[in-house]
Amino acid sequence: MTGRKRYPERVATGGARDGGPGPGSAGAGGAPVDGTARPGAGGDGAEAPEAWRGSESPVAPRGPETPAASRGSESPVAWRVPDALSARVPAEQRGSGRDDVRLLVSRGCAVSHHAFRELPGQVRAGDVLVVNTSMTLPAAVNGRVGGERVVVHFSTRGADGRWAVELRAPGRAGVTGPRPGGPAGAVVRLPGGRALVLEEPLGPVAGARLWWARTPERVPELLRRYGRPIRYGYTERDQPLSAYRTVFATPSPDGSGSAEMPSAGRPFTAALVAGLVRRGVLFAPLSLHTGVASAEAHEPPYPERFAVPAATAWLVNAVRAARGGDRAAGGRVIAVGTTVVRALESAAGADGVVRQAEGWTDLVVTPRRGIRVVDGLLTGLHEPEASHLLMLEAVAGREALRLGYEAALQERYLWHEFGDVHLILPDEERDAPNCFSNEW
Repeated sequence: MTGRKRYPERVATGGARDGGPGPGSAGAGGAPVDGTARPGAGGDGAEAPEAWRGSESPVAPRGPETPAASRGSESPVAWRVPDALSARVPAEQRGSGRDDVRLLVSRGCAVSHHAFRELPGQVRAGDVLVVNTSMTLPAAVNGRVGGERVVVHFSTRGADGRWAVELRAPGRAGVTGPRPGGPAGAVVRLPGGRALVLEEPLGPVAGARLWWARTPERVPELLRRYGRPIRYGYTERDQPLSAYRTVFATPSPDGSGSAEMPSAGRPFTAALVAGLVRRGVLFAPLSLHTGVASAEAHEPPYPERFAVPAATAWLVNAVRAARGGDRAAGGRVIAVGTTVVRALESAAGADGVVRQAEGWTDLVVTPRRGIRVVDGLLTGLHEPEASHLLMLEAVAGREALRLGYEAALQERYLWHEFGDVHLILPDEERDAPNCFSNEW
């Protein structure tokens, strides 16, 4: 989403969204809007925004706010993540399983430390965990433009059947580097005798990374046969596609999915989900298909496809209505990942009521825009330039976010998609000091 993850090196395979260094949310993700879903907040399914329909103006619309990555000193937290705190392999290769990661819990300004397996003890009966069911695609494929070798990252399938793609320059040891986009009309030869044709850039023509491309039919089949996960330079080695899929992932009928893993759900196992259900916790699905997240500095964000089913909207609304105005008295809506926050908030009206919605969202959640639906958030740890810190600040408040990240650094939590996770919950002690501040 917005200034999102910015990785200095990308290798030919693997990345993520909710738990990576950057905003875990929007490879084609959101410019600031007025709080309603750009595709149609009323929820009747909406056509893609102009930027994604092949119109004469391919730039995603900008809003009144500037992403955190370009605001610098206004970021709520100032720190640097030491290289030693990068999670270089999945948790199951470091320990006993996917859920063998640490859980930082922020309740208002109070911070506590747990194992992720202790999550059932940190939530309560009646809470709803809303999860992203998007399946990660093997979105990186080798190709050639003339005599030049490239790596094609398939980002997002557009409403007209074209794909947004990024061409990367392969380097030594599998590391890829940036490559100038285009040119228009360039033919990229792909494995199996297939080819794609670059047609027009997304965003400003000068230096655009992502381009709309006419692609061979059955791109999902192409990816299944020749693709691999997008991977970033801090990881130690290639991982199987299964390492980039969550327990919640389900196939889409049209083969769509996420270019990068919605990674906040990664530590969940079937056994842990069963334990949460026994605890009385409810689960609700939605989907948001993430695009290539690694936006360059000051690059405008791009929309992403999402769907909030009617049953999920009903459950979220019912839980919020049952507790009235007192969050301490009933269930809470806890988003598993920043992608879930974007989808839910895009489907909600100004009254906070969530409606069935399907389409495209370019929403960026900021403290100024505020949170209408979500009470809590389970997410990874984000780097200082990540625009998702604005979302975290909107949920937690600036001081609580600062204290949480200071604790994560002091206790040497691990960053990125294979790293540790952060549960942000409201402070429900009625007499507790108020540390919530969204003032810039």
